Amino acid sequence: MQRVVSLAPSATAIVRALGRDEQLVGVTAHCGLEEVAQIGGWLNPDVGAIAELDPDLLLTNDSLQAELRDELRDRGFDVAHEEPTTLDDVLTSFRTIGDAIGRPDRGARLEQRAREYVAAVDAATPDGEDRPVVYCEEWGEPPMAAGNWVPEAVRVAGGRYPFVESGERSREITGTTVEDVDPDHAIVHHCGAAEPTVAPLEARDWEIDATLQAIDDSLLNQPSPTLLAGIERLARVIGGVAPGELPRKPRTVDG
Repeated sequence: MQRVVSLAPSATAIVRALGRDEQLVGVTAHCGLEEVAQIGGWLNPDVGAIAELDPDLLLTNDSLQAELRDELRDRGFDVAHEEPTTLDDVLTSFRTIGDAIGRPDRGARLEQRAREYVAAVDAATPDGEDRPVVYCEEWGEPPMAAGNWVPEAVRVAGGRYPFVESGERSREITGTTVEDVDPDHAIVHHCGAAEPTVAPLEARDWEIDATLQAIDDSLLNQPSPTLLAGIERLARVIGGVAPGELPRKPRTVDG
């Protein structure tokens, strides 16, 4: 059995969703697994601590970790690296990480179930140009409109997202831009926020008449099966979908 060190919370979540917790011998301080050896931050891990764990494989899962991947490979580590930027990339990574840790069957099954769930949510939400406009804020100082897979998550959930194109990085935005678009909903999911809150948005002098909602940042910011829960939350908030109208979302391969 491969000994795996995960250097990204999203990779850790995927390994756990594949039911392979026992392969994780090291994780970052941001992964929420206190029972597993901690190797530091996701951009500045303790390389010595990693080496002591004698891993067979390291997992990185963000374009911001590309330099770290190269450094670790130069030091002789085997690194499986993903750079998901779109919703399709996220779902594909369930399979490719499954391949990397030696469980291609589980990875393929999780990807298939996740794609089926996304398609079911898409089919259950309204279509057309009369969809509500949604603003999603990933960071507060300065305000950053969420990018990457979030625009697609909003579309699947029944909304329109005219702030950032799918696959583009999150970007700084002005209040004037948001006001001109006049969104129907504003979703706050600030990275690293201890508690979800709309307070940063309420404190500004933006003149928008939007329904405000704060959700845990991992629901939209993390490219893992947690994103499926984020899509479900959006579908309820902006698509008006009742819980009973959606199938059970996959949290693991078996459940």
